[in-house]
Amino acid sequence: MSILFKGILTVIMVGLSGNFAAHATSPDVGKLEKALQTHITHDQAVGLVVGILDDNGRQIISLGKSDRLNGPVVDENSIFEIGSVTKTFTGILLAEMVIRGEVSLDDPVAEYLPENVTLPSRDGQQITLRHLATHTSGLPRMPDNFKPVYATNPYADYTVQDMYDFLSGHKLTRDIGAVAEYSNIGMGLLGHILARKAQMPYEDLVKQRILRPLGMKDTTITISAAQKPHFTTGHDPAGEPASHWDIPTFAGAGAFRSTGKDMMTYLAANMAVTVTSLSPAIEMSHRFQHEFGSKDMYIGLGWLTRTGAEATVIWHNGGTGGYRTSIGFDKSRKRGVFVLTNSQDDPDKIAMAILKDEIASLVVEPAETITNVGKFVGDYQLAPNFILSVTAEKGRLYVQATGQVKLPIYVKGQNEFFYKAVNASLSFIEDEAGNISSLILHQNGNHPAKKIR
Repeated sequence: MSILFKGILTVIMVGLSGNFAAHATSPDVGKLEKALQTHITHDQAVGLVVGILDDNGRQIISLGKSDRLNGPVVDENSIFEIGSVTKTFTGILLAEMVIRGEVSLDDPVAEYLPENVTLPSRDGQQITLRHLATHTSGLPRMPDNFKPVYATNPYADYTVQDMYDFLSGHKLTRDIGAVAEYSNIGMGLLGHILARKAQMPYEDLVKQRILRPLGMKDTTITISAAQKPHFTTGHDPAGEPASHWDIPTFAGAGAFRSTGKDMMTYLAANMAVTVTSLSPAIEMSHRFQHEFGSKDMYIGLGWLTRTGAEATVIWHNGGTGGYRTSIGFDKSRKRGVFVLTNSQDDPDKIAMAILKDEIASLVVEPAETITNVGKFVGDYQLAPNFILSVTAEKGRLYVQATGQVKLPIYVKGQNEFFYKAVNASLSFIEDEAGNISSLILHQNGNHPAKKIR
């Protein structure tokens, strides 16, 4: 029993239903800025940098702070962790190396690993580079020997040897190439292999082959002394400062940091607004390779594509402990958008609202006031060693499960609350005297917890 831990991405995106004009007009920047400001005012976001690229040019909107407590305001040069948007770098890198003739999409992965590493196979079929890039390798989302020493920086102590040990001992449970299942270890392994092939660190390789040719000067894994003042602080679901994440072994899955200025450059390159030596590799990374989860979703090399009756959006999102990112574009309508935030605000919702000209839907209303918050405060026992501690701060309720971060909950109804950070809700139960005596956690079932303090 646990409230789910979030990894370096969420691949769930709001659908493409809605009104897409045949030829998109630029959104009213004033209205958009006012709508986004409500996210800051009502504590849904700490800092936001939003970029729009369309027929009217490039616009970047920056709102909020780099740190909730005492940070400067964010701008286009502020640095954010972009999590799994890194996977699109890895996909383009693979395409670039294929075009150079250095590797082939259908090369067996085992060819690029040390001889003492045994890569799992199934029914005589081997995992290829294409399988890793399209999440069809049969490898799981995360390795079963992933046991972080520090929950606040969970990937920092996972070593290459740990990855090799997992691969050598893992047995695939489904056919290779049959079904796409999102895999951080798969894309992390791909980045590792490409770096081994090029005989240089993954970060250096991406900078040499992708970032420098595009002019993305502040996109990096290693933060320099000159960049430190621009590096924002991430914030957890309770709005508290979160540790930066270090992802050495799975770097290809989510280690990069970037700025609004650089993400605009990246957006322009992917939309073919700017043409560079990388354009063939970028175009190759967009091509459909495999169905991804539903009949309207496909994956290329890293990039995802969602198709609809009125639009086709190429996109990816990302998240680390204190950051969320989304980037998406519709080439036919010539509109692209990216969203960077150092909080738990939903960047996909913002991005899709901009793409669909639904700016009014972004306005955040003030949270409903909770009367008599004190009656809910206490410790509730779900299991012998698993407690939900409910606290109140400034009229708001927070819940912290044993060994996990504190999360805010929001009013749903009388004695009913819900989480925004995870798919769960709580019902508080009153005794005959009107006092709260227990609660029920609604998450993958109904789980009662008695109030013990």
